[in-house]
Amino acid sequence: MRVLAWITEGTWPASIDAVRAHAPDGADIVLLHVSPADVPGAAHGAFAGLLGRGHRERDPGTRLEHLAAVSAAQLLAEAARRLGRPCTRTERTGRAEREVVAEAAYADLLVLARDGDRTHLGPRSLGPASRFIVDHAPCPVLLVWPEPAPGITALPPSPPP
Repeated sequence: MRVLAWITEGTWPASIDAVRAHAPDGADIVLLHVSPADVPGAAHGAFAGLLGRGHRERDPGTRLEHLAAVSAAQLLAEAARRLGRPCTRTERTGRAEREVVAEAAYADLLVLARDGDRTHLGPRSLGPASRFIVDHAPCPVLLVWPEPAPGITALPPSPPP
């Protein structure tokens, strides 16, 4: 069995705890982090368009790419330590929702944590990327709350009969 856990800043501990609780012994566990390409790309463009050309060593986009890679590696290392089991760490760059769904094509289970408004039950507890992933994942999805779920008193009122 191959278990894929999407590791994101802020909610990754819940995903790791869910993998620890639900992945069978001997499962092939993959921790996936996706760094966005748009921020370094914008910095590259701003430098080229506004600040001049010909001095690639001063391009802030390159520095942002490096910082993103270091941050992702640290986050994946911390997640692997918390997991406490053998795992593969994978870093991808691009649109998170597309990269996670692409990687989920090879998984038997995808684990991710809610990342939207977590004060209420319902669809808004998922951010746009998570909503896309849940709707398009080609494998079963285990969706977890990063903190205790709100009670059912958070449900909207019933519609009139």
